[in-house]
Amino acid sequence: MILKLDHIYKDYIQGKMTVPVLKDVSLHVDRGEYVAIMGPSGSGKSTLMNIVGCLDRPTSGAYELAGQDVLTLNDKQLAGVRLHNIGFVFQNFQLLPRMSALDNVALPLIYAGIRKRTRRERAREALIRVGLEDRVNFNPTQLSGGQKQRVAIARAMVNKPDILLADEPTGALDSKSSKQVMELFQKLNDEGVTVIMITHDSTIAGYAKRVVTIFDGELSEQKGEEAR
Repeated sequence: MILKLDHIYKDYIQGKMTVPVLKDVSLHVDRGEYVAIMGPSGSGKSTLMNIVGCLDRPTSGAYELAGQDVLTLNDKQLAGVRLHNIGFVFQNFQLLPRMSALDNVALPLIYAGIRKRTRRERAREALIRVGLEDRVNFNPTQLSGGQKQRVAIARAMVNKPDILLADEPTGALDSKSSKQVMELFQKLNDEGVTVIMITHDSTIAGYAKRVVTIFDGELSEQKGEEAR
């Protein structure tokens, strides 16, 4: 098992009020799974994503990632988990506009202390893996939305993380680009990559092999045709 969330609660304080956002959330994900977490705006899915991505801490509960007790780690150690164990894909790509696709993909390797020649080799291999071998030296402004997202996926994968965590990965794309990106996620999962995807779109969630829904901070699981 790659990820274990058990009895997660998350509250926010607003003035003198305590606002519960996540309520007794438990989620176990095996290595190599493809899981979609689906819910409407305000359901708690972004808060859950931030906890899974080690960007926020729960109020209470237990979180284990790749055998490590995440909630015992300090901020520096959490940064290391985000660098090495989790690859992030965001709705709006978050690419640096004045850097080439190759240099954008190589960024995590700089933080990981990989030497320049190896960084460039690995970044090029990652771009080839997502079908962008002919766009290596293009800046984001020269790429379509779908191509930008594929660069972002290559960047997320370049450090060979345990989990690929995608937040509304097709939210800024047209239908054709969305289909291409989802086919790429499927290909990566077929190759053994663990994928956890956050989405509000049932069509996009239907690409996953397992769908859990979140509503008012509570998780429930859908199976088979119900998840489609």
